Amino acid sequence: MAYRETEKMRQRKAQARQRIVDCTFQCVMDGGFRSARITRIADLAGVATGTIYRHFESREELFAGVFRLATQREVDKVAEALATEGNAATRLETALRQFAERALRGPMMAWSLIAEPVDPKVEEERLKYRKAYASLFETAIREGITEGCLPDQDARQSSTCLVGAIAESLVGPLSPTQAGQNPAATPDNTDALVNAIIRFCMQGLTGTRR
Repeated sequence: MAYRETEKMRQRKAQARQRIVDCTFQCVMDGGFRSARITRIADLAGVATGTIYRHFESREELFAGVFRLATQREVDKVAEALATEGNAATRLETALRQFAERALRGPMMAWSLIAEPVDPKVEEERLKYRKAYASLFETAIREGITEGCLPDQDARQSSTCLVGAIAESLVGPLSPTQAGQNPAATPDNTDALVNAIIRFCMQGLTGTRR
């Protein structure tokens, strides 16, 4: 008689898989992908290491899945900000602020998603992540040009510049948030950094001082 998996067993497997994903996500939040060791993940999830490989073909596949999950959350937040009231310039400013403030609230996760050296499979997901942001910004810039609140420009190139500028200024090696370049984060200096980033980006988009 052929083996038939019961609904209860399917639920148990699904729950174990979700625990593995959740624990991997927590490890990345705490110390980046470099801290997400399979033995540690298994211990946190309460499973054997072999169980992880029954759910995921490899460590890289697990990390890529967690990367997709984390980046989709961030992209969705920017999309929500771009769907708020106001003209395109106002919505872009809101979205950029959302991006920056979330990154500064979770600096380790931001570094992991934007700059941490990762496996090739995860790097592929990172490229999709950047393209998703750029696509959202490009659409909004085109809308701004049509509305007349933004000057005529190469929307695709401008969107690429936005992604690069905000990523570098938040977590790149030249960012003031990097160790030794800035005192411990406080509301005042965090706000100042976010405001400086937004001002630079919006001046580039509008061609005016804000």
